[in-house]
Amino acid sequence: MKRAFIIIGVVFGLAVIYTSGAEQRSSDAASGGSGEQAGCTVVVTADVLNVRAGPSEDREIVDKLREDEEVDATTETRDGFRKLDDGEWASDDYLEPAEGADCG
Repeated sequence: MKRAFIIIGVVFGLAVIYTSGAEQRSSDAASGGSGEQAGCTVVVTADVLNVRAGPSEDREIVDKLREDEEVDATTETRDGFRKLDDGEWASDDYLEPAEGADCG
């Protein structure tokens, strides 16, 4: 009997977690993604722009972007770097919002 209550409790807990996750996904879809990322596309103004693992010149270079390349970004900036949609960072000095983009 005790085992049945444990199983029922686990199933109920999983149902609650699944339902709350579905509500979050539904909310994200209705808003076009998370508020941090909605509509922020930036254009690279440097010849070559280093993309880094974190918001610092000391962080590892993980990619490079070319001039006039467009990339999805978030509204988050830290220490002169903008967080890109994939979680990597690039110097905000060499990024401009694309036409019609809302990058905060």
